[in-house]
Amino acid sequence: MNKALFLDRDGTLIQHKPYLHKPEEVVLLPGTADALRRAREAGYLLFLFTNQSGVGRGYFTWDDVHRVHARMVELLGLGAGLFTETCVAPEHPDTPSLYRKPSPRFILEMIGKYRLQTDRCWMIGDAPSDWEAGRLAAIKSISLAQDRTIKAIGPHGGSGPYWYPDLSAAMRDILASPDGGCDP
Repeated sequence: MNKALFLDRDGTLIQHKPYLHKPEEVVLLPGTADALRRAREAGYLLFLFTNQSGVGRGYFTWDDVHRVHARMVELLGLGAGLFTETCVAPEHPDTPSLYRKPSPRFILEMIGKYRLQTDRCWMIGDAPSDWEAGRLAAIKSISLAQDRTIKAIGPHGGSGPYWYPDLSAAMRDILASPDGGCDP
């Protein structure tokens, strides 16, 4: 496999709730499970890439993060091995970080480890730091235009972000293109 989706968590796969740390508060966004199922069936590797500064701020623990992820995977109903790898950046935004988005480090490491073709990889998220991580890794970026998304930021040249209302709509275009590209 040489193509992948790098997926933000909050506001992309599940409803955004500031500092989410209670599994019972996890709510999938509509169409998410089906979109991920279709992507996996089409041969995409799925990587979860999320900033969780609540850990660095002391608002919740690593165990809380793992419980929230486990609940999300349970609700998706696509099996425990859904994500090829997961990167959780726990740092406070004001502290030095290797992995906190917009750092592309996780994406670049996965491109090398799994021999991914950058022209067949996407970073999908609802925040400018998501799109910037994709741009810095030289992959395409997709913005899911949730209510909280800042739409004032325009595309970064030819690398996106492309704008979609939800993950289902983005997957429809990604999968419709024979090369895994997108023609917004």
